[in-house]
Order: sequence, then C-alpha cells, then structure tokens
Amino acid sequence: MAWIKFLLAAAIVGYLLVLVLVWLGQDRLLFYPRASHGSAAAPQGWQLEAVRIVAHDATPLVGVLVKPPRERAPLVIYFGGNAEEVTEYAADAQKSYGDRAALYVNYRGYGESGGKPSEKDLVADGAELFDWAARRSDIDATRIALHGRSLGSGVAVQVAALRPARCVILTSPFDSAREVARAIYPWLPVGMLMRHPFDSAALAPRIHAPALFLMGDADTLIPKSHSERLASLWAGPAERVSFEGFGHNDLGMSPRYDAAVQVFLDRHL
Repeated sequence: MAWIKFLLAAAIVGYLLVLVLVWLGQDRLLFYPRASHGSAAAPQGWQLEAVRIVAHDATPLVGVLVKPPRERAPLVIYFGGNAEEVTEYAADAQKSYGDRAALYVNYRGYGESGGKPSEKDLVADGAELFDWAARRSDIDATRIALHGRSLGSGVAVQVAALRPARCVILTSPFDSAREVARAIYPWLPVGMLMRHPFDSAALAPRIHAPALFLMGDADTLIPKSHSERLASLWAGPAERVSFEGFGHNDLGMSPRYDAAVQVFLDRHL
C-alpha cells in the first residue's frame, strides 16, 4: 500500500505545482502585448492625430485619433482584443464606423504604451480616455460610443458602468473571463486563481445604454452562450446579431459585420 500513498502524494504535489504555475503565469495566458509595426494611417480626407495621454500613475498611453472632415464629431472609442495593436485599424475607421471619429489607444504594454496590463489599470485607463475625449471641443461629448472586442468587451462594459456612453458595441463578448476559463479548465479552481476576472455579467444589470452584441456561432474560444448570457442580463436595449459559420478571429470578415455596426450607430449615435 506504500506505493499507492506515494502515487497519491506525488499527484497532490503535482497538482499543487500546476496551481502555482497557473497563478504565476496567468497574465501571459490572458494578455499578449504586441509592439507597433509602422505608422498608423487615416482614411482618405480624414485627419490623423497622434495621441499621448499620461495616466493617473504617470504611465504613457499612446495611440491615434482619426477624425472626419466635420467641425464636431461623435466618437467611437475602441478597446481591442488581447493580441491587438489597435492603431492598425485607424485606416479602416470610416469603413467600420461611418462619418464618426475613432480613438485607438493601446493598452499598457501594447504598441508604444508603457507599463504592464491588468484589469484594474485597463479599466481606469479606459475611463481616462473617455474623459480626455469628452473635454475636446472637436468631439461631441454627448455622443461617445464604446466598442470592445473579446478581451476589450470586458473593458468596454466596465467603462460603460463608469461613464455616460451613448451606446456600446460588443464583439465576441463574454459574461466573465472567469466563466470562460472555467469551461476551458474545469479541473482547476479558477475562481480562486484568477486575478483578472473581468466580470461583465455583474455590471450588465446596471447599464442602460443600448448595446449591440456581435457573435459568431462557430466561436470556440468564447462560445456564443457566454455572449447570449451577457445580453440577457443587460439593463438597456440589447440587440443581437449572430454570424453563421464565423468564429472568434474572422467575425469581422463577414460582409454583414460592418453594416450591422453602422446601422446600430446610425440609430443611436
């Protein structure tokens, strides 16, 4: 029987070691910072402005603001996925959002932004970006929308709970990062381990801004059920658009995707 006790003890030690490794390495599983690759561009005829905002803790946040040729524009603030360098999307702002300004500022540790990403800091930075934009005379502070994709949906939801966004667009959103991780790692005590739970479901019943939920029915990373649950908890009007045959990374390639976003913005922004 001694060998059974030895195997049991070895299994327990091995499991505890895995828990320690997951605890220490979870940031690398959640965040994939990318460096900048070349200069951002604006749509033809638009103005591109380099943005450098100093956060509350003196961390520089770097990105771009692109503006259409109009005196005072509504604005969409984009919060990207966990492996996106968001200034790459500046050239497609008109295709994505129509005749509206767009703000693309990289998370901490991404692009040319300083610091290291964390849930707390990304949300605080998002609120600061909203305040910075709302103070500008060339931005209509009463018409600011938030767009979050994947990880960015968790940031956008929390910023929407803190600031008066006119409307919210959520691409491949989750109810909480904790619930997604539980489905992937059912053998781990995820609730005890996660430092960045991004619990959007807890905040959704408090947010009354209209929201658009864009979901791929072939998404295996954040299955559609997580997006549907978040939509069902949303306090404001919740519009759902599902894309058959599209998954997590190719959702924006659907010819219906940009059209759905612009129709929603035309109605609410």
